Amino acid sequence: MMEVVWISTAYLAGLVASRLFLPPLVGYLVAGYILHGLGIVALPDLGHLADIGIQLLLFSVGLKLKPSSLIRREVLSVGGLHLLLMALISALVFFWLDKRVTGGLVLGVSLAFSSTVLAIKVLEDSGELSSLHGRDVLSILILQDIIAIALLAFADGKQPTPWALALFLLPLLRPLAHRMLSSSRSSELIMLLGVSLALAGGVLAESVGIAADIGALLTGVMLASHPKINELADRLWGLKELFLVAFFLQIGLTDLPSREQALNALELLALLPLQGVLFFGLFVLAGLRARTAFISSLALMTYSEFALITTGAVVQAKLLAVEWQSIISLAVAGSLAVAAPLNRFSHRLFSWAEPVLVRFEKKSGHPDRLPESFGVAEWLVIGMGRTGVATYRALSEQDQRVVGLDADPTVLESLRSSGKRVVYGDVEDSELWSGLPLERVKGVVITVPTFEARCIAISRLKKRGFNGQIGTICYHADEEVKFKNLGANFVIHPLVEAGNQLAKQMLAGESQDNQP
Repeated sequence: MMEVVWISTAYLAGLVASRLFLPPLVGYLVAGYILHGLGIVALPDLGHLADIGIQLLLFSVGLKLKPSSLIRREVLSVGGLHLLLMALISALVFFWLDKRVTGGLVLGVSLAFSSTVLAIKVLEDSGELSSLHGRDVLSILILQDIIAIALLAFADGKQPTPWALALFLLPLLRPLAHRMLSSSRSSELIMLLGVSLALAGGVLAESVGIAADIGALLTGVMLASHPKINELADRLWGLKELFLVAFFLQIGLTDLPSREQALNALELLALLPLQGVLFFGLFVLAGLRARTAFISSLALMTYSEFALITTGAVVQAKLLAVEWQSIISLAVAGSLAVAAPLNRFSHRLFSWAEPVLVRFEKKSGHPDRLPESFGVAEWLVIGMGRTGVATYRALSEQDQRVVGLDADPTVLESLRSSGKRVVYGDVEDSELWSGLPLERVKGVVITVPTFEARCIAISRLKKRGFNGQIGTICYHADEEVKFKNLGANFVIHPLVEAGNQLAKQMLAGESQDNQP
């Protein structure tokens, strides 16, 4: 009976949040506080379910992670300097509020971290996890998590065992893991293998004194680059989302704060804009464009769920008063509730603030610089996934001059190494469309994965006065009508087209067999 109460409350609160144009996770946070306020007892295994959700989330991230991304300039400089500055500021605030130097320093450092769960979930839902700013955010979060391990060990007095370093050798087992995934031909086996590896990595990490999340992340890296990665990620998506509901509900399980504690939490929330400004300034100094810096800063402008874990350890060690558990819980929940809608409308917010923010840009040759010319290219393919690459190849085979555009730096690197002409560009970037060199372009093919992004691309092309051919893909009949109304000349249903081509080839083969 209680399971029904918890699940239905989470659903109703998430539904209300979505109707208010907020991510459902905001509703899950509120549902936790409502249930606690009504005196409804938490499910005994809710915390365990939340841990599984986080491990599956980090495992999914590891599937798409390129380890070399952690040593990029913007990751080390921005992540490291921001952590140092915010730690000093937060520690001073804690010292001023409670006169506890050691406890304040530990919690000050932990509050300098950003929420891994929220940032990754927001980027994943918007299809931006593999974009340039998505990879920067992800790499900084991983850097923070690595530092967090040492911080938690200091807070609770535990030290990783000497075998902890061996955990980072897990990716060397990639050949064996790839063979296991290749042998798993049914969708059920693929999902079970993913869950097993994620949880096994977590257990192995905990056994050597490392956070389970890091172990799950490393087992995901172990499977990276396998041809079935996308299928595995798709199979795990729904399961991961279900378990993550438990995580957001869990935040509301702490005691409801008093008025004084709520005021202290609001004071901590007032520091969030400072955290965002620091991130923005450091990203710009590292050479990123204002748009990339702004969207990345919003994704990182939260307090981390890690602070909840650190608070318990610090309070238990009597380095801070017990009431700080309620204060930090409310501050973390409040930061997630504030950041979620801001990230939902991050592109619109930047469009509004663009005239001011672009003044802070540095002139540099960073990969997020926009193309100034396509040379003699006459065809543009936007989105260099499987469909985009097939379109590029087909045009090239017809001796057409074609260039590809994509926002994923690893995709660009791979395609350039194979001799394809591709440039960086994000379709949701308003500055891209205002300066896109379209004078020689006869036609544009749009194959980006999200429906909203394809709509934006078509709208911006027509707004620019582009009179060439515009082609795109769709998966539902109502999408085709929308694209045609926006100005697309050709709309293809990939699955329908595959069926048509298969039937034509089968009939052609039959005709040849019947010839005498």
